[in-house]
Amino acid sequence: PRELPHLHLHRLLSLSSRPRLEDAPPRIVEHPSDLIVSKGEPATLNCKAEGRPTPMVEWYKDGERVETDREDPRSHRMLLPSGSLFFLRIVHGRRSKPDEGIYVCVARNYLGEAVSRNASLEVKFLTPGE
Repeated sequence: PRELPHLHLHRLLSLSSRPRLEDAPPRIVEHPSDLIVSKGEPATLNCKAEGRPTPMVEWYKDGERVETDREDPRSHRMLLPSGSLFFLRIVHGRRSKPDEGIYVCVARNYLGEAVSRNASLEVKFLTPGE
C-alpha cells in the first residue's frame, strides 16, 4: 500500500510530460440501426464513439456529408452531443427525398477515424396517394 502514492505521482508526471500517452483512436461503441419512419415524424440515428481526445462525429448519407444545425441553425437535422443524428421531422416529398438513404457516422481524432455500420432510413407512407 505504501507504494501507491508514489505510483500515482509517477503516473501524473508521465501524463503531464507526455500528454499523448493515454490518447486512443476513435471506436464506435453504439452503431445506428435501420429505421422506417413516417413523413413528418421525428427520428434518431444513434452513434456513440469513444476515444481520446474525444472524437468529432460527422454523418454521411449515400456518401455525401450531412449538414446539421452545426452548419445551418435552421436545419431540421441536429447533431446531438452524444454524436447521434436527430431529425426534428422527416422531410419527404414526391420529387425531393432529402432524408431517405443509407447513413454512416464517422468519428475522428488526430489518431484516426472509425466508421459505423450502414443504417438505412426509409420513409413509409400512411395513406395511399400521399
